[in-house]
Amino acid sequence: MKIAHIAIWTKDLEAMKDFYTRYFEGKSNVKYVNNSTLFESYFISFDDGATLELMQKQSVTKPADTEEQLGLTHMAFRLGSVEAVLSLTETLRSDGYVVAGEPRTTGDGYFESVILDVEGNKIELLA
Repeated sequence: MKIAHIAIWTKDLEAMKDFYTRYFEGKSNVKYVNNSTLFESYFISFDDGATLELMQKQSVTKPADTEEQLGLTHMAFRLGSVEAVLSLTETLRSDGYVVAGEPRTTGDGYFESVILDVEGNKIELLA
């Protein structure tokens, strides 16, 4: 069995698409638009087969709680090396994104950092 995709409601669909295609080498499909429901989306595909659906609809406006909560809490991208984690963390920091967790080795042996995307979603960068 394989997860087909993860979806995120977003306020700024174009900015989110640009973020995931620029920094994570995702490839976007052509934007889907349903004019009758005012729904728009992009599917962002990654080389390993994972897919992220970014969605926008005028009626969806309430942001998720910024504190920890039940439910999906973050996405993790395996970058392959400590150097890659350090490099992307610093690139994102210098481009103005929030580093919510500095690079470190976790208690369970992962080397990771945590950044926030355009709309504050947590992303772990893993070695």
